[in-house]
Amino acid sequence: MTRQTVLILDFGSQYTQLIARRVRESKVFSKIIPFNTPAKEIASLSPKGLILSGGPASVVNKKSPLPDKGIFKLGIPILGICYGMQVISEMLEGRVKHTREREYGKVELFIDDNRDLFSHMPGNFTCWASHGDFVTKVPSGFHVSAHTMSTPVAAISNQKRKIFGVQFHPEVTHTEKGNQILSNFLFKVCGCLSRWTMQSFIKETIENIKKTAGRDKVVLGLSGGVDSSVAALLLHKAIGKNSRCIFINNGLLRKDEPEQVKRVFRDVYHLNLGYVDRSKKFLGRLKGVTDPEEKRKIIGDEFVKTFEEEAAKVKGVKYLAQGTLYPDVIESISATGAPSRKIKSHHNVGGLPAHMKLKLIEPLREIFKDEVRAIGRELGLPDAIIQRQPFPGPGLAIRIIGEITEERLNILREVDKRVVDEIRAAGLYEEIWQSFAILLPIKSVGIMGDERTYENVVALRCVSSFDGMTADWVKLPYEVMGKISNRIINEVKGVNRVVYDISSKPPATIEWE
Repeated sequence: MTRQTVLILDFGSQYTQLIARRVRESKVFSKIIPFNTPAKEIASLSPKGLILSGGPASVVNKKSPLPDKGIFKLGIPILGICYGMQVISEMLEGRVKHTREREYGKVELFIDDNRDLFSHMPGNFTCWASHGDFVTKVPSGFHVSAHTMSTPVAAISNQKRKIFGVQFHPEVTHTEKGNQILSNFLFKVCGCLSRWTMQSFIKETIENIKKTAGRDKVVLGLSGGVDSSVAALLLHKAIGKNSRCIFINNGLLRKDEPEQVKRVFRDVYHLNLGYVDRSKKFLGRLKGVTDPEEKRKIIGDEFVKTFEEEAAKVKGVKYLAQGTLYPDVIESISATGAPSRKIKSHHNVGGLPAHMKLKLIEPLREIFKDEVRAIGRELGLPDAIIQRQPFPGPGLAIRIIGEITEERLNILREVDKRVVDEIRAAGLYEEIWQSFAILLPIKSVGIMGDERTYENVVALRCVSSFDGMTADWVKLPYEVMGKISNRIINEVKGVNRVVYDISSKPPATIEWE
């Protein structure tokens, strides 16, 4: 199948991923590339259209990021969004001016030309703007197609060259007709067809795995999360018993998790699953360790060693499969194409250890999280796996502040189970991005009968998010908070106090460590 693709040149906008998602929601495949990708390389990808993202820079600055000017000679339809429109104007000999008066938030947009981008739209509607630079002169051959009360040039178009720009953000939900604007660009201007579906992805991916692996063996580390589970099923459908899934119990998992994973993937899906219990080894190496980064390094190192030992037992293995997702790939490369400094030490992007002579297969490398869940549904995975909230690779180790001991792990497992039980009972589990507890390294005074006691404190953390990059704390109903607190304090021995974390990301992170 020939895949139609729209490329998004990334100038560092916080909304770049959102643009890609909006395009895919229209069933057109999208891919994010650095803004300075050479025009020849872009042409070799045969895209149906180019979208220039927004960004924090100012084109008035001589050092501002600009694309290869050759993109304007490729004859490919172009849409510039916010900074992207200013780039078009500046590079095609228009004029952009910087002012101290920003246009920010919801503003009323008035349409001056209802063709192309604004086809079949009302004369005015609300859009979301965020800019301090303004186009004061449109390039030759362009005309103004929309304005606001404070921005005379809010959209530009050149129908002959199929180059368009909007000063606002159609990708955000605050812009009333944003999806229609993007759809008009994709279908009316670029001539795309709605062919990017999860069914087509599954078919294409299975064929690619077959072609890549051939008769060779492939190993995959299965965690039971949606990413590795979907990757495992795709491998199983493609090469059957030639795929070997390895589930490592590191002793840092939640209550009954090992048994659940074995039951689902061995008994229900009949995967070729190997189970390895290395909990004592992991806990032994973590004894006395309190530094969060040191915990991660130890867990990552021991996991790799264990996985290598188990993979070596598989005769004829040539490939390692990973559940790497598209956001992982995007975040590992900055807008300039340089390695990002944001990646944590346990991330699986960046290849394999040099001594591990296996080739990589990453069937989900071009997929967002919500798309993974949609693929899981197509493959018949149960909702318990599809809708499972993200769980960190280092497990409960980074939810225990301070030293990890078997006693503290058991306390947190029991606490975690009651948190999840009550969030599910309240019908909130699928609405919340993550809901969990953190065991704190402090003892709190309490009263048991006539005696004072000093027992553990746990913090409850519930956040809402779209992709984990930003998050807000959830305003849980008091009744739900009360039930969670009562169950933890009354049923979990060793805990006498529950507190609620009401910080957002940023500046806080979702996990505490």
